[in-house]
Amino acid sequence: MPPAEWYSVRRAVNAKPSTYRCPFCGERFPALIEHVLVAPLGDTTLRRHAHTQCTLRARADGSLPSREEWRSTQPKTPSWLSRLLRRG
Repeated sequence: MPPAEWYSVRRAVNAKPSTYRCPFCGERFPALIEHVLVAPLGDTTLRRHAHTQCTLRARADGSLPSREEWRSTQPKTPSWLSRLLRRG
């Protein structure tokens, strides 16, 4: 997977006769099996098809944070009131 601060993950449903390579384990799998789409920074142009179990393992070991998990680690933006009071 391309390195990113956060990733979106959604279920993939595909009936076309394609084969994908999982970015986590490197194994090939047919599009007809249950799998997920992983998109760095939510950018679907960079999405990758991956095994569901491989994605769950990556999420469990912390290497695939969600946007919400990433945002919880970011500094809090001061409220408009605190910014206003600092000016005066």
